[in-house]
Amino acid sequence: MPRKGHVKIRITPPDAVYSNASIAKFINCLMLDGKKSVAEGIMYGALDLAASRLNIEPAEVYEKAMANVRPQIEVRPRRVGGATYQVPVEVRPERAQALAIRWIIQYSRSRKGIPMLERLARELTDACKGEGGSVKKREDTHRMAEANKAFAHYRW
Repeated sequence: MPRKGHVKIRITPPDAVYSNASIAKFINCLMLDGKKSVAEGIMYGALDLAASRLNIEPAEVYEKAMANVRPQIEVRPRRVGGATYQVPVEVRPERAQALAIRWIIQYSRSRKGIPMLERLARELTDACKGEGGSVKKREDTHRMAEANKAFAHYRW
């Protein structure tokens, strides 16, 4: 937490092709070393490739994939009397979106041996279908929260 004042939330302007702020945020997270045009090329190419495989619109592919990866509940550590409990809490929409973006990019980068455009297209396609590494991560998060439901009364 900052010592001086409140942190202003910066609003990301929408991207040029789909006029979607969420896609612009995804591109910014995908970007390495300030190479935004490279990240845009990868993202738009991956969306087009995934859309052609699934026979739906590229923006719809993105929204469906994000909806399947976005977590609703997660566990947060809470220290009570010397013991640390994993307490299930609901995820704020901004955090849910950030986690979904992070997981899709992480599991795309972990697929080795093929270009990033293809890796991201495959991860988006899998996420749209409800399978793949990022969807499995969300299910693991939900399973962990379900297992620790007994500690829900420690919620703050």
